[in-house]
Amino acid sequence: MEIGKKNWVFCDGYLPPHGDDPDFEGHEALMITNLNKEDAEIELTFVFEDREPIEGIRYKLASMRTTCIRLDQPLGENKVMLGEAVQYTVWVKSSIGVCACFGRLDVRQTNMAYYSVEGYSF
Repeated sequence: MEIGKKNWVFCDGYLPPHGDDPDFEGHEALMITNLNKEDAEIELTFVFEDREPIEGIRYKLASMRTTCIRLDQPLGENKVMLGEAVQYTVWVKSSIGVCACFGRLDVRQTNMAYYSVEGYSF
């Protein structure tokens, strides 16, 4: 039995600025878990309001493993950077079912906020 979904869409991407305190890094992260007996081939597509999509950012995720992809750091082989304060959607496509979630840490105020963005899976 395959566990998870092959497609996940997270619509509320918006990388917050890092903030003033270097001890707390504002960031967004995409967490993906493969609970299956075979490895997963993952492809990320980023969709924007005012520019062409970025496609073909690939990762491999081994069987019974999890990964955290920090979206404030260079992505994939081409080291793509999304940039701060850019509205986007990320579409996660996988060769097999996986589980995914998306979270943001916003440190621009003293009451830091970490929250997850609900995804749509199919």
